[in-house]
Amino acid sequence: MQIGVVGSINMDMVLSTERIPLKGETLIGTDLNYNAGGKGANQAVSIAKLGGNVKMFGAVGNDANGEKLISSMKQDGVDTSFIRKIDDENTGLAVITVGEHDNTIVVIPGANNLVDRNYIDSVKNELLCCEIIIMQHEIPQDTNEYVVKICKDKDIKLILNPAPAKNVSDTILSGIDYITPNEHEVKILFPDLSIEECLKKYKEQLIVTQGENGVSISMKDDTILNVPSRKSKVLDTTGAGDTFNGAFAYALTQKYPLEKALKFANITAGISTEKHGAQNGMPSKYVVLTEMS
Repeated sequence: MQIGVVGSINMDMVLSTERIPLKGETLIGTDLNYNAGGKGANQAVSIAKLGGNVKMFGAVGNDANGEKLISSMKQDGVDTSFIRKIDDENTGLAVITVGEHDNTIVVIPGANNLVDRNYIDSVKNELLCCEIIIMQHEIPQDTNEYVVKICKDKDIKLILNPAPAKNVSDTILSGIDYITPNEHEVKILFPDLSIEECLKKYKEQLIVTQGENGVSISMKDDTILNVPSRKSKVLDTTGAGDTFNGAFAYALTQKYPLEKALKFANITAGISTEKHGAQNGMPSKYVVLTEMS
């Protein structure tokens, strides 16, 4: 089965320090690294490293960072044929501060803002050949709505990872199969509801990731399924959510039942936190299945 990822491609500038600085505070950093990233690219690489057939749909600037990112994805097994290179625009950049096993991220979208309806029209035939499509919020919201629209009545499963957190339209909510916020994002998306109320309102659609507290989803009979997290020796949580989403999509292509798919995704994400960099720690299918057995 073929998976399509419509989303962001960024160069990650990762600043390491002893802890996340407080508002107005200056800290001395310990390290600086440049890594391949972007929520969309991370999800695509997660799928490819698990052995999935994945196409990346997105845009980079016609610059050195763009070339490096495309080359990196190719090496990991992602089909990059449909990535657009844009003149007079920079490749997206994420500035990530890592400290105390957590991170903060500021994204400068650059070329990601030009993943628009015109671009989707140019790759529409290839996109509609996918069985599963993942989207995020690092490209324009209008683009996600358009993808939902053109996939309507097609036998394509749609996953939205609503990060960075911002309002999700009714058009998108009614057209997607799964939405996967973390415990912070779900409170921004649905401020008037508790997490349990949200889960029960969007049964078998809303999946809330909660870091070390695992993953939760409400089944059709109103029971809340909680899948525990993997006990990991955490070095860097950057990209763990993206790894989860990619692994979940891959698990669906393997026809795993929902609980097994979430367990598979949880273990994959947990393993990924044991190395520095969003993509560096993403494991192979063999590593994940060995741990599951």
